[in-house]
Amino acid sequence: MTAEAAPPMAARLKGARRGWRVRLAFVLLVLGFACLLSVTLGTRDVGWSAVMAGVMGDTETMEAAVVAVRVPRTVLAVIAGAALGLAGATMQGVTRNPLADPGLLGVNAGAALAVVIGVAWAGLHGLHAFLWVAILGAGLAAAFVYAIGSLGRGGATPLKLALAGAATSIAASSFTVAILLPRNDIAGGIRSWQVGGVGGASFEGIAPAAPFLGVGLILCMMSARNLNLLALGDEAATGLGGRVARARGMAALGAVLLCGATTAVCGPIGFVGLVVPHLCRMLVGPDHRRLLPFSALAGAILLTCADVAGRLVARPSELEVGIVTAFIGAPFFIWIVRNRRVADL
Repeated sequence: MTAEAAPPMAARLKGARRGWRVRLAFVLLVLGFACLLSVTLGTRDVGWSAVMAGVMGDTETMEAAVVAVRVPRTVLAVIAGAALGLAGATMQGVTRNPLADPGLLGVNAGAALAVVIGVAWAGLHGLHAFLWVAILGAGLAAAFVYAIGSLGRGGATPLKLALAGAATSIAASSFTVAILLPRNDIAGGIRSWQVGGVGGASFEGIAPAAPFLGVGLILCMMSARNLNLLALGDEAATGLGGRVARARGMAALGAVLLCGATTAVCGPIGFVGLVVPHLCRMLVGPDHRRLLPFSALAGAILLTCADVAGRLVARPSELEVGIVTAFIGAPFFIWIVRNRRVADL
């Protein structure tokens, strides 16, 4: 590089760094605005003074009491959305599959089936038990899908993984329904949980999941460089010094922890992990060092806004957030399939 070319290159690098900061500041601003909407809007709208009183713990007025209930709900929506967005981006990187999503690959359905089996046949109760069982179910479902997708010529291609995941998700959901049908004693509570939602959240309910979510977050973020190598193909990644099996295992474990813990707390929520990474690639590109944190933030925004929308469109009742994300994600899924050739998948 010549001396004359150095200043323009330095200027471009400086401008690129400034561009990431601007995008990050914008996303954080949108997330803060979404949280404000979540606290103030719903069956009963509240003003700014009530928001401040409720945040400070004052529950003497009806409005402040409503805010005190909505604050943990908003926190759960942010955490769950971030976990699902990050898990989706990680799964897409691990499988090199643009259709990878905790819901579409059967991970959420596997976690839900494990919880239902534990409740119906083992008498499990309490979030602590649900967490371990949900993570185990998510891991088994992910391993099963990868094993089925690896059969035949070409190994685990994106198309075979998508088909295996869809079949596993349908089968797990069918088994769940079959278990619940004769069990009227548990069906009511489980079915409302199955829809996926953040209503009724409390800080006491969120706390047990925090360690699992934290470990999953760390593992996924630490996998960013390895996911960039995996995007080049296994042979190229190995040639550049990457340990392909170890990299895939660590990233997949992080995604499973995020999905299992989120499903245990909120129920299976679909399409967040599918929609968010695609939108973030348009914003920050394919580099996982930026894509993963932006996917977490965008997932938090999407789920928080979906929860707000579910409260507003069905006043004075509510739509669970899992229904709203399905309305958003299903057309997006069709758009992805229509705009990609089958050979590319």
